[in-house]
Amino acid sequence: MLSGPTPTIRIARGLRREMSLPEVLLWTRLRRRPQGFKFRRQQPAGRYVLDFYCHEAGLAIEVDGEAHDRGDRPQRDAERNLALATLGVTTLRISAREIFQDIEAVVGHIVVTACALSPLHQPPPSAAA
Repeated sequence: MLSGPTPTIRIARGLRREMSLPEVLLWTRLRRRPQGFKFRRQQPAGRYVLDFYCHEAGLAIEVDGEAHDRGDRPQRDAERNLALATLGVTTLRISAREIFQDIEAVVGHIVVTACALSPLHQPPPSAAA
């Protein structure tokens, strides 16, 4: 399981109380364990805090607002993705706009990605995406 130093853990706890609207909307779906995949929110990972994380698939979900397209953010996001990859974590970036437009498609895309990363995963008999 991923973790981080004490200051990062404290930050993660605070972020759980201050989630953005797109994060809250996505969390309401991911907490239902789509196709049997368990997700954690605001998961410490070294010096980073992941918006959502599925340990079984080694999948981080990052919700990106408009700020992620500006300034040095694309470069910082790429560096973060690379650092997480060295920990065995694949990062899936979802724009906040996509969550507002079609959350069901977003959840479906997350589940398909998690399934591809965890080919031996067996969903529970009654699991629905």
